[in-house]
Amino acid sequence: MSNNQRSKVMVGLSGGVDSAVAAKLLLEQGHEVEALFMKNWEEDDEAGYCSAEEDLADAQSVADQLGIRLHSVNFSHEYWE
Repeated sequence: MSNNQRSKVMVGLSGGVDSAVAAKLLLEQGHEVEALFMKNWEEDDEAGYCSAEEDLADAQSVADQLGIRLHSVNFSHEYWE
């Protein structure tokens, strides 16, 4: 793909393997990739599960390794309406 044909793509990045691989493949195909992390609920971490804060840290780590910008948006209110 030549530079004048590059598509700009926004990838939902959770910090997991699937979204990380999708972002990497899009980069390899020549797309201009940015990532979006969506927080869809408010929670505490008392239950011992992976919190949104940990997910965001994982997503940022993936974005840093791929050299792409990560946007983070809190949709908690909209998600539960």
